[in-house]
Amino acid sequence: MSCKIIGVGAYLPGSPVSNDELAKVVVDSDSEWVRTRTGILQRYFASSEEYTSHLALNASRDAISDAGIDPSEIDMIIVCTTTPDNSFPSVATKLQGYLAIDNVPSFDLQAVCAGFVYGIDVAHAFLKTGKYNTILLVAAEKMSSLLDMKDRSTAVLFGDGAGAIIITNSDSKSDIIDTKLYSDGKLWDVLYTDGGVSSNGICGTIKMNGKEVYRNAVEKMSSSILELLKANNVDITEIDYLVPHQANERIIDSIASRLEFPLEKIVKTVAKYANCSAATIPLSLKELKTSYPLKRGDLILITALGAGFTWGSTLIRW
Repeated sequence: MSCKIIGVGAYLPGSPVSNDELAKVVVDSDSEWVRTRTGILQRYFASSEEYTSHLALNASRDAISDAGIDPSEIDMIIVCTTTPDNSFPSVATKLQGYLAIDNVPSFDLQAVCAGFVYGIDVAHAFLKTGKYNTILLVAAEKMSSLLDMKDRSTAVLFGDGAGAIIITNSDSKSDIIDTKLYSDGKLWDVLYTDGGVSSNGICGTIKMNGKEVYRNAVEKMSSSILELLKANNVDITEIDYLVPHQANERIIDSIASRLEFPLEKIVKTVAKYANCSAATIPLSLKELKTSYPLKRGDLILITALGAGFTWGSTLIRW
C-alpha cells in the first residue's frame, strides 16, 4: 500500500519584515550584510497575540482545503515544533480542538529544523500499520520568540510560519518511498537555546556556532541524500526537484555543488521566508506545488538538518 500526499497548506503571519526594517532593532546589522551572508531578503514575524497553534491552524485549514476533504476524515494529528504555546498541553491537541476533530490521537514531535522530515517518517509508519488512513502532519514555528536582537549572527536568520500536508493510504503510484533519519547528541551545544523548563524555567534564546553548523549541514545533508538514493537504487540525475532545509543560501548552494545537482531544480524560499525551522520544508512544498511545473510521477528529494544534531532525507514519488 502506498502513502500519498493529497493536500499541502501554508501560512505566514502578518507582513514581511525586510532586512532594512530588521536592521533598526538588530545590533550591528544592515541589509547588504544579511543578504550577502545568508541570501535572506525578508521574513515574517507573528504578533504577541498569535501563537504557534494559530499558525498551525491556518496552515492546516489550507491543507485540508487543498486536499478537498472534511476535517472529520482525519484520524491522527502530528505537529512538528520547537516553539509550543505551552510546556503542556501539546500544540497538536490544541489544534485538534480548534478543528473540532473528536477522539483521534494527537501529539507533538520535536526535532527542531529536521522535525518535518522526522514527522513524515512517523506518519508513514503509522499509515502502514493500517490502523490509520488520513494523517494531518503540520510544522509550525514562532522562532521570533527565541531571538536575541543583540546577536546579529542568529537574529537575522529566522522567521515564523507554518506548513501542513495531508497524507493518506492510497493504491496509486504516488508514494513516500523511503526516509533515512539520523542524530548525534555529541554536537548538541553547536546550536541550542540557553533555557528550558527543567534547567532554568525560561525559554532562552538561540546560541550558535555558525561555522560548525555550516560544515555539518553541508556534510550531513549531502551524505544522507546519497545514502537514501543508494538504498533505493535511484541516481541523483533521476531527481526532478530537491527541497532542502532553508537555513542559508550558501548551505543550499554548497550541497548542490557537492552533489553536482542543477540549481534550477532546487526549490529555494530562504530569501522570502528566512529559516522557519521545521516549517521550512512544508512551506517550500507549497511553493513547489503552486509555482513550479510539478506533475504526478515526479521524484522529489527532501533533506534537513536541525539542532541536536538531527537530520535526514525523504524520497517521494509525487
